[in-house]
Amino acid sequence: MSDVDALFASYPRSRPPLPEAHRAVYVQEYQANREGDHAVEKAGKWLEAWLHRQVSRGPGGRLLELGAGSLNHVPYETSAHYDVVEPFTALYEGSPHVGRVNRFFASLAEVPPDERYDRILSVAVLEHLEDLPGDVARSGLLLAEGGEFRAGIPSEGGFLWGLAWRCTTGVSFRLRTGLPYEPLMRHEHINDAAEMLATVRYFFEDVRARRFPLPWHQLSFYVAVEARRPRRDRCRAFLEGRA
Repeated sequence: MSDVDALFASYPRSRPPLPEAHRAVYVQEYQANREGDHAVEKAGKWLEAWLHRQVSRGPGGRLLELGAGSLNHVPYETSAHYDVVEPFTALYEGSPHVGRVNRFFASLAEVPPDERYDRILSVAVLEHLEDLPGDVARSGLLLAEGGEFRAGIPSEGGFLWGLAWRCTTGVSFRLRTGLPYEPLMRHEHINDAAEMLATVRYFFEDVRARRFPLPWHQLSFYVAVEARRPRRDRCRAFLEGRA
């Protein structure tokens, strides 16, 4: 079995369950994290803005955002046709950007297979996906000719990323709630950076990765991924093999 076969055999993955105390504050804390409601989270959002800028550099036209969350990426885009995939409706209800969205889907599988997008994008989402290869394969099939798949991901599994969240968000969370942050991270981040990059490279011919702030995995916070020329035969074969 090849490395990629072994990787894909581990999907779909299941999230480790949250302790009861963490479940009680989950929605409130998730929204605060996405919106930067606390001082430490605001600093994190400032850093994450790099991802938003990188992802927004792709072609315009018809866009689809995966895991749109609170719609905090919408202001970075000017496209008139903006569809989103977001199962967690509580995150975007009441957002001032709802009117910019053409259609909401609860999962990528709900998107009509004959739809075509000029860019499919995500910001800090791939690390959360329980079916990472399935969603990347579907994205490849939904891209128009010349379209791009662009994703911003954390350097999950790297030294600087691990140190950063433990010393910032982790400390802030414990001070607010009295709870350790590690159970939330284990529950949320079920894919590491190497797994995400290997998956995208399997389904796309042309993949480029740009790291921030330094060009090494262990010394970076984030990675901007640009993928072009989907291997549609591989995408179809993978999805049909699961049917």
